[in-house]
Amino acid sequence: MNKVFVDTNLFLRYLTNDIPEKASLLETLLKQAESGQLKLIINSLVIAEIVWTLQSFYKFPKKKIDETVSSIVASHLFAIPERDILLQSLEDFNILNIDFIDAYIGNWMKNQGIHQIYTLNQKDFRRIPGINTCPLKYK
Repeated sequence: MNKVFVDTNLFLRYLTNDIPEKASLLETLLKQAESGQLKLIINSLVIAEIVWTLQSFYKFPKKKIDETVSSIVASHLFAIPERDILLQSLEDFNILNIDFIDAYIGNWMKNQGIHQIYTLNQKDFRRIPGINTCPLKYK
């Protein structure tokens, strides 16, 4: 089986249909993966880029981003390292109303057994259960 990496732009064309002639390209790959011809690979950076673009450029609401991107991450058609971390991060992004990247960092930390963080972004990290922010003193 041929392993192939799927870049962010294919997902964005498919999800937004902003360039209709390119929107179906992902569907073709999905059919090939279903039939066992291809193994589709994506990683955390692709997911982060999808979330960021849907939120900042296309102005999708967080709930819609969570639902849409979670369906991609949960799909058996994609091999995705850190799938569980990504799914929890998408949920935290939506429910805790925090930045996706901060949610990902916090969930990655917990997965690694790290529960304290030095950050200037106390607001988001304080919302993540199991993460403690360390105080910093300014000079």
